[in-house]
Amino acid sequence: MKAMIFAAGLGTRLRPLTNNIPKALVPLNGIPLLELAIRRLKYYGFNEIIINVHHFADKIMAFLEEKNNFDIEIHISNEEKILLDTGGGLKNAAWFLKDEPFLVVNADIVTSLNLAEMVKFHQEHSFLATLAVQTRESSRQMMFNEQYLLSGWKNHQTGEEIISRQIENPMFYSFSGIHVINPEIFELMPEEEIFPIMPFYLSVASNRRIGAFDHTGDIWEDVGKLNAIEKTEGLLSMVSGIST
Repeated sequence: MKAMIFAAGLGTRLRPLTNNIPKALVPLNGIPLLELAIRRLKYYGFNEIIINVHHFADKIMAFLEEKNNFDIEIHISNEEKILLDTGGGLKNAAWFLKDEPFLVVNADIVTSLNLAEMVKFHQEHSFLATLAVQTRESSRQMMFNEQYLLSGWKNHQTGEEIISRQIENPMFYSFSGIHVINPEIFELMPEEEIFPIMPFYLSVASNRRIGAFDHTGDIWEDVGKLNAIEKTEGLLSMVSGIST
């Protein structure tokens, strides 16, 4: 199965660590975040990966060459000229991902989520896309109905809502930055080159099945910010695939 790693971010929340290196190469316990993501994917059987790059793209490509692409097939989706955001970045990699369901992960997420179980769940349900979610606290959350279908989004601080389908008593979940997607998604994407993925999901959720995979209880950390780096280092031994 194929996978995509989002690694094109500017890493502004990690400055000054990202003044001279991309966010994806910031080390955690001495291991670059991108390497941790690749190790996890290899552990779960993903041996064809595409990585989007923008900020210090040359350093990511040099790192992969030094590591001999970790002995798997790795491609680069180059966004050096213009950063395409999450939706545009995914669309730009369609040439590689168009043949079969695929996984998408953020390079700055550390989690113990069992990727094999999530893929199996996706395959057993007729979802266009399956989003990993948890019941952790967040100011912005997605709404799902009793069938775990995406139904809307809410900013709890401002009260702003986006409703995809009318439901009563929505279940609120926080997105974990991991998705399993069917390639049919590309047929629905807008003509724009640059767009974020979440508003796109919300726009198609009114008549398409965008589902949730609840992995509440798993370790999950966004290490794209300084105060999370030290907090997460002690958790790595509990995450499958990291030490392979």
